[in-house]
Amino acid sequence: MRYLFFFSLAFFLTASTTYAAEDDGPRLPIPRFASLRSGEVNMRTGPGLRYPIEWVYTRKGLPVEITAEHDIWRRVRDPDGTEGWISKAELTGKRMAIIKEKAKDLLRRRDADSAIEAHLEAGAIAQIVSCGQDWCKLKFDNAKGYLGKADFWGAYPGEVFD
Repeated sequence: MRYLFFFSLAFFLTASTTYAAEDDGPRLPIPRFASLRSGEVNMRTGPGLRYPIEWVYTRKGLPVEITAEHDIWRRVRDPDGTEGWISKAELTGKRMAIIKEKAKDLLRRRDADSAIEAHLEAGAIAQIVSCGQDWCKLKFDNAKGYLGKADFWGAYPGEVFD
């Protein structure tokens, strides 16, 4: 009887551990933004290793938009509109922004007339610290400041978060 108890306990613990490892927690919304975890990430034509590599990204922190999920694969769109599949292990939930098209000024306050903290060139990547209705607080190297949502790619209009 004691052996049956230990066997049942061992089975329960193994089953619980397996379940917990497979559970990613609550379902996250689609679409949503994420960023590349490393400086070399493969984008594939489909959700699996058997699909050919279409792009190799070499910019750690590049923001991408997740548009679909399939098992451990995420369909993403990059800032230029290219779409493909990336393993979720290559993505992080860290919110990042990329300056598109032309240079922008990072401002000290959420005010177009505020002092300039830094000059951000097109293609610069910054961490999004928080977002209000129209402005987001960004961290770029050692500079922190504000930029209007229309001035970068990486947050949705009206999206608010800390």
